[in-house]
Amino acid sequence: MVGGGEGAYIGNIHRIASRLDGAWDLVAGAFDVDPEKGRAFALSQGLNEDRAYGDYKALIAGEASREDRVDAVAICTPNFTHYPIAKALIEAGFDVICEKPLTATLDDAVALEKLARESGRFVGVTYTYSGYPMIHEARVRIANGEIGKIRTVQVEYPLEWMATAIEAEGNAQAAWRTDPTKNGRGGSIGDIGTHAYHLAGFVTGLELESLTADIATFVEGRALDDNAHVMIRYKGGARGLLWSSQVAIGNSNGIRLRVFGDKGSFQWFQEQPNDLVFQPLGGRVQLIKRGSDELSADAQVRMRTPPGHPEGYLEAFANIYSGFAEAIRARSAGRAPGPLGQNVPLAYDGLKGVAFVEAVVDSASSESPVWLTPIAV
Repeated sequence: MVGGGEGAYIGNIHRIASRLDGAWDLVAGAFDVDPEKGRAFALSQGLNEDRAYGDYKALIAGEASREDRVDAVAICTPNFTHYPIAKALIEAGFDVICEKPLTATLDDAVALEKLARESGRFVGVTYTYSGYPMIHEARVRIANGEIGKIRTVQVEYPLEWMATAIEAEGNAQAAWRTDPTKNGRGGSIGDIGTHAYHLAGFVTGLELESLTADIATFVEGRALDDNAHVMIRYKGGARGLLWSSQVAIGNSNGIRLRVFGDKGSFQWFQEQPNDLVFQPLGGRVQLIKRGSDELSADAQVRMRTPPGHPEGYLEAFANIYSGFAEAIRARSAGRAPGPLGQNVPLAYDGLKGVAFVEAVVDSASSESPVWLTPIAV
């Protein structure tokens, strides 16, 4: 692991998720921009001293010569560092697991996706919410035509955690997320809007055609947006609405997805992640619950406990990590990956996310509403 040391929320989530199914062991790391703090943290995690590195360059040099070198490196650092770290790792022959967004700039995302594709290295992007079993269930049922032709998609990701200027009060996580040189051009749209965008596309299979956006910065003095509304036109005629907000008081990771077709609809809320609401046209509302024997193989392979024992965010994150492990093992064995290693978010998905953010910011920066088409990727 690179980054994710003392005080880093997402680093600990990665460590828990990677270990949950026994698919990974954490054996090496460069955990902090301060080499000594990083080494101390590595030792506190039980790593051997000779694999507690001061920075990612030392990690690459140290692991490259080992017979038991790491299989992959997880990048849990601020956005602007993703590209140089991932590039160096790929060029040194390592597989990569990267936090989203893939990079801070579109040029870097294009270059990194090309490098990953041409090198044959695995590059997974942790779009966590596509790991939920009921998200896969919705995806399978929509592909099977249960709600007919999709008409509209509504997805939202509201948070309240930046409703005040906490970046000016010493909150390190908020500080870099509100700094365009470290976060990239998109504030809320880059940090959480990319999750919503990926989730909507993953479940529906729809491809974005064009968009128009309005972004706002409500907290005085903040350099990036903390609220975004996006109207989306999908190829084939469907329409979409996306809302991301870091200033939505009363909301805590309140992700909601609604998909409406001409024969029915599906609704999924992260706060009740084990339930999928199905409404057929002219029929009764049906509650599809995680744990049922009637669920698709795609959903069942991502479940660990029987009905009534809920699974949530950590398990969804673990599904992503276990899926990455299966994909890497399958590639090494020269076989097709099993169900868990299929439909995992890769570098191409990360590139589409960065292209989406760029188009949103460009659209919102126009003097009048304009429909923009992201670059062809």
